[in-house]
Amino acid sequence: MTRALALWLGGTAAVAALGVGLWDGTNVAGAVVAAGWAVTAAGCLVVGRPAVARWAVLVAVLQTAAAVWTTAVPVAMAGWLAFALALPDGELRSIPRRSVAALAAVLGVGLAVLTGPPSLSGLAAVLAAATGATGIILRCGQASPRQRAALQWTGAALLLAGSAGATLIGLYLLLGVPANPLTWLVAALVVVPVGALLGHLPSTAHVGDKALLEAVVTAGFTVMIASVYLVVVLGLGRIPDATERDLLVSSMAAALVVAVLAFPLRVRLLATARAITGRGGVPPEEVLATFGARMSRAVPFDELLLQLAESLKAAMAPAGAEIWVGSGGVLHRTLSVPDLPTARLELNERERVVVGRTRVGGASWLAVWMPGLLADGGGGPIRVAPAAHLGELLGLIVVRRPVDAPPFSEADDQVLVQLGRQVGLALHNMRLDSALQASLDELRRRNEELQASRLRIVTAADAARRAIERDLHDGAQQHLVALSVKLSLAGEIIAEEPGSTDNLFDELRADVQGTIAALRELAHGVYPPLLRNHGLDHALRSAARRSSLPCSVSVELPRRYSEEIEAAVYFCCLEAIQNAGKHAGADAAITVHLEATGTVLRFEVADDGTGFAAGDAGHGFVNMRDRLGAIGGSLTVESELGAGTRIRGEIPCE
Repeated sequence: MTRALALWLGGTAAVAALGVGLWDGTNVAGAVVAAGWAVTAAGCLVVGRPAVARWAVLVAVLQTAAAVWTTAVPVAMAGWLAFALALPDGELRSIPRRSVAALAAVLGVGLAVLTGPPSLSGLAAVLAAATGATGIILRCGQASPRQRAALQWTGAALLLAGSAGATLIGLYLLLGVPANPLTWLVAALVVVPVGALLGHLPSTAHVGDKALLEAVVTAGFTVMIASVYLVVVLGLGRIPDATERDLLVSSMAAALVVAVLAFPLRVRLLATARAITGRGGVPPEEVLATFGARMSRAVPFDELLLQLAESLKAAMAPAGAEIWVGSGGVLHRTLSVPDLPTARLELNERERVVVGRTRVGGASWLAVWMPGLLADGGGGPIRVAPAAHLGELLGLIVVRRPVDAPPFSEADDQVLVQLGRQVGLALHNMRLDSALQASLDELRRRNEELQASRLRIVTAADAARRAIERDLHDGAQQHLVALSVKLSLAGEIIAEEPGSTDNLFDELRADVQGTIAALRELAHGVYPPLLRNHGLDHALRSAARRSSLPCSVSVELPRRYSEEIEAAVYFCCLEAIQNAGKHAGADAAITVHLEATGTVLRFEVADDGTGFAAGDAGHGFVNMRDRLGAIGGSLTVESELGAGTRIRGEIPCE
């Protein structure tokens, strides 16, 4: 609804402006320009640029007034300048822009009231155009891509209008045509609102840079042609007569048409020439530019390589294009156009170095270093460009032509070299991305394991405290209670029968020794005194003597280690010995071996019992991994049914 209303209002305003100009009959060109501004306002409102639309409406109103009352021309020029300063978003955001717009409005009203000479209005128009163009140029570098497109389109329109005005003035001064140059000068300004509208339309805004480029070329040729004919007229030394004037105008028009059509026609002719000579419709340079542009976008790498192979086949390789990818001297044909079966290419160290440092190679070079690539070529021209990064070979670009096709040119080789560098960089970045993703996955996995191990450690600590409490309650506490009861009974017996307490004191002595043994056993489970005082050798031999299965201990350590390391090794070995005693079988035997190599302490607990399946590892192994993982160690468990169990651990130590 809003879009339809905007179009209706814009159309109505345009028709009204044209009607005013036709009714007045004095300034039809000004009415046409006002209609252009009305259409621009409607278009900007449709595409969601209301601020720009408001400024366009203001200029349209002022231009309509100037079409009816010529005294309002300076005010209209101030409106044009304000519109240029408000670009690209329709806001006068900075104080300098607001100040210039306000000064222009004051000067415009002053010139309109004072009714100055036409030359003064012309000077004001030139100053306004120069100020507006300068503001557009200064804001172009800091604008976003969308804003820059609007500025570029408007700048292109101003440039075209300026070059047209300069040409018209030159024609009038030298040849006296057109008869009414002011009307044509005003009419040429209609390209400005058109350019402003195209800069905000989504379908045309993205080619603002190309529009500006073409405008610069066209304006330059126009001014050059006008200058050439100025020299011709000056060479005559007189004003041309009517016949000469018509000839000069016609030839200038023809030259201008040729200048405008030269570049598009050249592109078409080159494409036709390439098609005739079998070079395809896509120039090799365009393949390079297209691949670079696609690399900057989020295109999947496989699709990017496929598009590259298709572009190479269309541009320079009618017989086919191939992309090989790999590392370490082993390359695989990842894709090819037309489709070929997968292939593998192995290079030794010397070949890998030579190929990685080569710019581009032909058939003779391939016969020496990679003869396998010549087998599928059919004898036609072939080129291979290594895709390398910092001398490391990461892939190959292979292009082929039929036997009767022309050889590859130097320009083709240059394009292949540049493509090889870009593909090598892309492959290197992809490897970095893969390595980074693998590192992130590993960190995520370790973080999850760390969180789980922390929970298990907290749970195990709670369970250990409960076990200590239970052992104290059921063991040492019961001994002490019984000892207290017997001491009370001994006191009563001594009071009644002093000579009958010998047996009772023997029982009390035995109870005290049992209590001491229970407390010692409890303390041994918390942190063995032998481990603290004498190290792993004595502590493990003591644990081996308490084992239910025969257990031999071999310790080859050069020194003592920190309490954390010795405790982790001791309790892991103790857990392994206890597990073997429970599950290995009555006929099994256990061996424990400790050694230190460099900065790594290793232990191994093995038995020749029944073993177990790999998926049947119990909770004890989880506890061992948690203990070792807390100090940077690792645990390996090997077991098979009927082949016993072998538990190895490694701990880094300085």
